[in-house]
Amino acid sequence: MPELPEVETVRRGLDPSMSGAVIARAEVNRPDLRWPFPPDMAARLTGARVERLRRRSKYILADLDTGETLLMHLGMSGRMVVSGDPLGQFVHDHPQVEKHDHVVFHMANGARITFNDPRRFGAMDLFATADEARQPLIAALGPEPLGNDFSAAYLVEKLAKRALPIKSALLDQKIVAGLGNIYVCEVLFRAKVAPTQRAGDLGAERVAGLVPIIRDVLLEAIEAGGSTLRDFRQADGELGYFQHRFRVYGREGESCLAPQCSATIARVVQSGRSSFYCPNCQAAPPGKAQ
Repeated sequence: MPELPEVETVRRGLDPSMSGAVIARAEVNRPDLRWPFPPDMAARLTGARVERLRRRSKYILADLDTGETLLMHLGMSGRMVVSGDPLGQFVHDHPQVEKHDHVVFHMANGARITFNDPRRFGAMDLFATADEARQPLIAALGPEPLGNDFSAAYLVEKLAKRALPIKSALLDQKIVAGLGNIYVCEVLFRAKVAPTQRAGDLGAERVAGLVPIIRDVLLEAIEAGGSTLRDFRQADGELGYFQHRFRVYGREGESCLAPQCSATIARVVQSGRSSFYCPNCQAAPPGKAQ
């Protein structure tokens, strides 16, 4: 599933064609994806101007001049494809309609944005912009890791005395929004922290040190256009490239890339997800793992 860098990459790719533009016609080709579309979604979107396109966690949010916000989630295999962009940002003509083109936005500026999702794990919703704080998918989210509210002091307070593994803590969207399995693995490797180590045992200094590493990893991934593992593509059809910089993720059985380390990357399953780590570089102190 796309994580924060992939979603931010898609948002940036959509922005030139959607921000400030009118949805001349919205086309909804099925009644649902992961859950039913909101009532009269096509009619509510048609004629609306996109005032702003932003991201919250792993959701893309389009604020409309109608007072509503369109929420879009890519799911496992969803992708947004831009064609016919009059600003010259994309070179693609409008492609033929495909089987899994479930939602299409025909923009008044000549662009066409198509949401294609073969597995149908994606989602869209419409809600009153003023009610965002009460929107069920957004209400409980923690701060954005690239925002000012995510600070060393905040994370130290949130993780103090927490018994859950640090990997699980950083994946908890109520603690910090948008982090996923790939980037947490990479963050913990750079921080030399074992994914199984209890969050509350790290100590304030090491927890505080996670904040700049999290930001560095995310910004590097966004600059590289995200990570392409299976289905992810940017809005212009290009692949992301951060997967070529992975130090641990997906490298089980391969040699550690840290200088002067001869260990082999290992994998452990935590809450049904694979954690990749170097047993040497990320060795937990005795009695500090579970």
